[in-house]
Parts: sequence; structure tokens; C-alpha cells
Amino acid sequence: MIRPPRSRPRWSTPLLLVVIAAGVWSLAETGVGSASLLAGWEGAAKMIGGLLPPDLDPELLRQLGTAALETVQISIASLILGAAFGLPLAVLIAGNIEAPRWLSGLARLAATTLRSVHELLWALIFVATVGLGPTAGVYAIGLHSAGVIAKLCSEQLEAVDPAPVEAMRITGGSRVTCALLGVVPQARANIASQLLYQWECNIRSSVVVGFVGGGGIGEALGISLRLFRYQELATLLCAVLLIVAAVDQISRLIRARVGATTYAIPGTGRRSLLILGRRT
Repeated sequence: MIRPPRSRPRWSTPLLLVVIAAGVWSLAETGVGSASLLAGWEGAAKMIGGLLPPDLDPELLRQLGTAALETVQISIASLILGAAFGLPLAVLIAGNIEAPRWLSGLARLAATTLRSVHELLWALIFVATVGLGPTAGVYAIGLHSAGVIAKLCSEQLEAVDPAPVEAMRITGGSRVTCALLGVVPQARANIASQLLYQWECNIRSSVVVGFVGGGGIGEALGISLRLFRYQELATLLCAVLLIVAAVDQISRLIRARVGATTYAIPGTGRRSLLILGRRT
């Protein structure tokens, strides 16, 4: 049976025009374009020329190793803190867990608040309260991560196959039993993948919060940039790239081990997630 082609909604064309108009207006009002790029080309060329060759002084490399280790420690500690707060919130937020409405609403409000405040603002707050250093960075990134983890993992919990959960409910399973034995086991690989991705994000965030005193390589980057030590800055940037690449590779290996990996869909150029032998 050949189905007739679906007609496009009447509002699709006006909506597309509104989106295009908003995009053009935003680009024009923010000064994005070839003129701004040409105006800043001279300064950019001077800075890029100052980056080469990178500074390979042994004392700098020793300090860089210490800062890189601190950056990794900040990312792992903030992931643990974020997961400790975010995963319980995710369970309460997920609709198929069926937590009490007032409790689910409070959890959703808490998660929204945590992720709405940027890591930089959290870092400024904690630098003022606990002082300069990696402790402030861990608290700042950890709280923001908790909000992000709560949202993303709650969506993973809601996306599981409802049939096994309904079967448990029909046979008399309690709300807690259905959640622990029916929902969470199906989503554990996806949740693990989300946590690993958040670890990668924490690495990048730790570099950013370091500019305001959150420790790690970011703090050294800020000092080099303010003092115009561009060759030293180049060395630090190379170190950041290596750390991010290493963390990405480690995440891939762990995803494969826990049963969540990606594969190419033949003929489409897209990638999908393969979880415990099931394609999604």
C-alpha cells in the first residue's frame, strides 16, 4: 500500500522565515562578518606569530605536569560530586519512576537551578568563600554538572522500553521495585555514557574556571595570557589538547567495556548507539 505524501504544515514556511530573519538580525547586530575579521587580522597574526615556537623550558614543563595532574583531579572530583547529587535528582525527575509530584517538582527545580548558573559564576562564589585553588573549581564544576547530569540521565531513564516495567507493575511490583529492577538496569549503559561525556566536559570547564582562580592549567593559562607570554601559552594550549584527546580515548574504551558504543549506519553517514546488543 502506497501512502500519499504528507503535506507540509501551513506554519512551517512562516516559521522558517522567522528563524532566518532572527539569524540575520542577530549576526548584523553583533557585528559578525568579514569587516570585523579583517579589522582584527593584524592583531591575530601578531599573536599567532608570538606562539611559535612553544616554550619547552624544563622548569615550565615540570610546572605544567603538576598543573595538568591538578586539572585531571578537578575533573574527576567534580564528576563524583556531580553524580552524587545529579543521579538521585534524575531518578526523581524521570516520569516513569513516578515519584510523588511535589518531590519530582522540587528535584526538577533544583536541577534547573544548578545548571542555569554557569561554572564561572559558581567559581566566583566559591573562590570568595573557600579561597583560590582547586577546591573552588571542584565545587563550581560539580554543582553545575549535577544539574546537567540530572536532566540528561532523567531523559535516558524515560527512554527505556516500558514493556518490562509494565509487566512488573501488573504482577504487583512496587514503585521502588519497578524503578530499581525495571528502569535503571535498562538505562545503565546510557547513563554510564552520559557520565563519561560529562567527564570530558569537566576537563574543558576546569580550564575555564582556572581563569578566575579555580586551579589547574586554566590558572596558568590566565597568567601567561595576562603577561603576554605567548610561547608559554602555546605550550599550555598543547597540553590542554593532549589531555582532552586522552580523556576522549579513555571514554571510548570504557563505553565499549560497559556496553555502550557507537557504530556507523550503512548508507546514511549517521551514527547510532549500540547498547547491550540492542540498536537505538
